[in-house]
Amino acid sequence: GLVQEYTSLIEEQIDRELSWEKDDIALQNIQARVRAPGVWLLNNLTGHLLLATSNRSEVAVGYCTMDGDTAGSLSPIAGIDKHWLRSWLIWLEKDGCEVKGKYIRIDGLKYVNAIHPTAELRPKEQMQSDEKDLMPYEVLDAIEKVAVKDKKSPVESIQYMEVLWEGKYTREQLFQWVDRFYRLWSRNQWK
Repeated sequence: GLVQEYTSLIEEQIDRELSWEKDDIALQNIQARVRAPGVWLLNNLTGHLLLATSNRSEVAVGYCTMDGDTAGSLSPIAGIDKHWLRSWLIWLEKDGCEVKGKYIRIDGLKYVNAIHPTAELRPKEQMQSDEKDLMPYEVLDAIEKVAVKDKKSPVESIQYMEVLWEGKYTREQLFQWVDRFYRLWSRNQWK
């Protein structure tokens, strides 16, 4: 209801209907942003701490929404890349770890680990997937390391990716993903 209310107000002001074909990012982000006031209200009523859910991989390319998944007092996974985080959750489900002398596996994580990451902001019939929108997280994280940490150019990055992913991904896929990464990375804070 709140999303429709905001959408209607804007459509009235710009004198046209918003559509997924023309206004994809704006329509996704209003949904993400509309959630924040409600969770902040609950947080303020209960005195709890609100944790932001954005991670390093998604922030690097702007696949996060200001006042959406960045809303929170603390960002505990802000410095963790998505591929590592997903691998860790699978490890915790299958292998587990020792806590206070007792070995624990979290079987319930099988439900979380079976789900492909999605922002769930487009209509369900579009079957949104984070990795379809971006690229495989293992590739995104490798490009981010080479581009940001190692300060390599796009050309150097594609050369590195060709060696790293030889036989797994085509040169065309890697070129497309390196290009997408640099384009998104260069504008990520402006969405």
